Amino acid sequence: MKLTFLGTGTSTGVPSIGCNCETCLSEDFRDKRLRVSILIEHAGKKILVDTSIDFRQQALRARINFLDAVFITHCHVDHVFGLDDIRPLNFRYGAMGVYANEIAWKDLKRIFQYIFQPTHFGGGLPQLIPHTVEHNSPFCIGKDLHITPLEVIHGKLPVIAYRFNDFAYATDLKTIPPDSMDGLRELEVLVLDCVRIKPHSTHLCLEEALAIIEDLKPKKAFLTHLNHDIMHERDSRLLPDNVQFAYDELVVED
Repeated sequence: MKLTFLGTGTSTGVPSIGCNCETCLSEDFRDKRLRVSILIEHAGKKILVDTSIDFRQQALRARINFLDAVFITHCHVDHVFGLDDIRPLNFRYGAMGVYANEIAWKDLKRIFQYIFQPTHFGGGLPQLIPHTVEHNSPFCIGKDLHITPLEVIHGKLPVIAYRFNDFAYATDLKTIPPDSMDGLRELEVLVLDCVRIKPHSTHLCLEEALAIIEDLKPKKAFLTHLNHDIMHERDSRLLPDNVQFAYDELVVED
């Protein structure tokens, strides 16, 4: 399985507009963070998780020319406002499967009303095939890619973490219910939310993220959704050997 981090930043991105902090002024490319999104490639399938607000830029940078499906974790602006930019792929390959939970679909249909209740028909609209995922109800794409949606809690909002075979992606969360913790065990790779060093009301901070990793014991873990509180080189010394801060364009192959 091949994982590409398309973006690893929090909702404002890094650098943050108008900020002159050490991280935002850093010349280290690992401190330049578009909004969070990943690309999964396995057994001939290409899966995008979240159409971030920076999706067009990410797709051009990663040279994405085809997708089998899009998976949505939740319907916050930084995770879904790039949805319209799947249109060029529709032009070439037709409608695309999009997977989200019922809560996210309700908001997607409200925000992107022009897609779901069009006043005109033509090639100018994203072409979606909606699929509703449910917590702990696994399914497959192709023969070799097994997906299990797992519910985590982002403040009060249920968000979907996705397990792909022995890799899992869990962003935007504060707590993980016990049955979802069980679904995240025996992993080769875990990508986990970690917005900053100090505590946050709706996201994991570094101490909380490391405690979850210690409990789950994946072979490798990568922290994402990072804000400008985290500076890659300076703060990597805080991490155990099997954990690292993710950065844009990092490729992990398992």
